[in-house]
Amino acid sequence: MRVVEGRPEGRGLHLGVVAATWNASITDRLLEGALLRAEELGVEEVTVVRVPGSLELPVAARALARSGCDAVVAIGAVIKGETDHYDIVVREASSGLSRVALDEGVPVAHAVLAVHDVSHAVERSLPGPSNKGREAVDAAVTTANALREIEG
Repeated sequence: MRVVEGRPEGRGLHLGVVAATWNASITDRLLEGALLRAEELGVEEVTVVRVPGSLELPVAARALARSGCDAVVAIGAVIKGETDHYDIVVREASSGLSRVALDEGVPVAHAVLAVHDVSHAVERSLPGPSNKGREAVDAAVTTANALREIEG
């Protein structure tokens, strides 16, 4: 039996990060957490792309995957308002990011916060181990390493 388990080691990896500028007070902190974690893991190359909102994340994630990134992290913050727009953005951004990962064969880690209250987004973007940008880098790097081991 062969068990493949990725490791959180960034050596030799090119990480793409796409971050929405909408709700920048949140997404900037998620991006900071992601970049700090990438540095801690020894990721050798990071490319950051900024896009207006979460609906634009999938197309930029696809471009990063096609440009040679070994893994991609998508960062956004969607905060529920008074309309159904929240549901549409969350569903379509998530669906698009999953499609990119499957179509391109590149891990796309999801750090798109979907919250009902801004305080929940603030809590998930604070510096430290529970920063969702940081967690997404761990997921992306670990999965990229597992795929490298499978592909030999």
